[in-house]
Amino acid sequence: MTEQPVNLIIAGVGGQGNVLASQIVAGAAVEEGFTVAVGETFGASQRGGSVMSHVRITRGKAIGPLIPRGKADLVVALEPMECLRVLRVFGNKQTRVIMNERPNYPLSVLQGEAAYPSPDNLRAEISRLATLLLSFPATEVASEAGNPVAANVVMTGALAGTGLLPIRVDSYRRTIAELFTGQARELNLRAFELGVEKVRGS
Repeated sequence: MTEQPVNLIIAGVGGQGNVLASQIVAGAAVEEGFTVAVGETFGASQRGGSVMSHVRITRGKAIGPLIPRGKADLVVALEPMECLRVLRVFGNKQTRVIMNERPNYPLSVLQGEAAYPSPDNLRAEISRLATLLLSFPATEVASEAGNPVAANVVMTGALAGTGLLPIRVDSYRRTIAELFTGQARELNLRAFELGVEKVRGS
């Protein structure tokens, strides 16, 4: 890895655990000896608004935490529509995407005031904008681990399993073990391992 940063965006809505996912990735990268900058941007997160976590990983000197427009190398999306929003601003033809297929419908859609795009149309547009799209039902996989809320950790496991970042899987495991105790540690390690297995089996 050169001094040029690897730029990762974790995209979702408030309550999906973007910040935790970015903490795990950043912690694992630091353990590997990288310099890491993390920035968070929040919409109306407590009402299900957009949330983005910018993670910039480099071997060089410290850099600013926010990724410039069009410069995302990787997008880990906890929600499909948020994935498309991020790609339209930060993506380029070389951007690679790992996406949770499960929609998180905004209030306007639930109240019948707006329509949510069809899954096929979303996938087609995301595939057009990115060089690689790996998608799977991370929320359902998290339910297998014991709690659907752990979809963010499942997605972190999927990221680790792809090898798209120069970070060993064991470094993620150790970071998760340090962040949690007791049953929460067991749950999140299970969710992480299922994410690794899911993406490697796809």
